[in-house]
Amino acid sequence: MITAIVMIDAATDSIGEVAEAVAALSGVSEVYSVAGDVDLVALVRVHEFDDIAAVVAGQINKVPGVLDTATHVAFRAYSRHDLEAAFSIGFESAD
Repeated sequence: MITAIVMIDAATDSIGEVAEAVAALSGVSEVYSVAGDVDLVALVRVHEFDDIAAVVAGQINKVPGVLDTATHVAFRAYSRHDLEAAFSIGFESAD
């Protein structure tokens, strides 16, 4: 699975509508309204690199109210869940 993080600038008066429309797109797993330099952050999860272009350029950029996007492709995922699993391999509780 390939994950892309898409930063989205949206028209100020339609951030909620843009978020809902983007969240409904195939390939988009999550959309967050955020504070900072962008209005929304979308997580795109696809099976092939070419699918990223199809989702971002072919769908997200065409949503009314989307002004600009910047896409970042993830190389590796790190999460607390993953780290805890890695460090607990082979260890059993003394309880």
